[in-house]
Amino acid sequence: MRVAVGSDDVYSVARFLVDYLKKKGFEVKLVGALATGKPYPWPDVGFEVGSMVARGEVDYGIVICYTGTGVSIAANKIKGVRAALVTDARNAEGARRWNDANVLALSARLTSEELAKEIVDAFFNTREIDSSEVENIEKLKAIDNA
Repeated sequence: MRVAVGSDDVYSVARFLVDYLKKKGFEVKLVGALATGKPYPWPDVGFEVGSMVARGEVDYGIVICYTGTGVSIAANKIKGVRAALVTDARNAEGARRWNDANVLALSARLTSEELAKEIVDAFFNTREIDSSEVENIEKLKAIDNA
């Protein structure tokens, strides 16, 4: 699976996630501070990761900033992106199951390495969309085309 991971700074949890994903066999593409080694504007991180997902260059994206809010807003500006800011594994599972989220947004301030593992595992291990939510997900796709 191909995943773009972007961060506006070189947070320890961001570096940890890159290593964790690689160990699990993911193909990881670095964006922002993870690629440059220096602070990077959070709107650019969200835009670049979201664009990679929308173009099909990667299967999913992960975006990280101090709160996770800015990068999630930026990513959600891209047609076809459904970025979800989550704070625990249960929300990560719900974001996939009920919203078909394709970008995971995390707060560097709130997310420990152990919590990051739980969140990422829940996000990527949830493969089936809840059939009762298909109509709502299709409505989101229609909004993209409005």
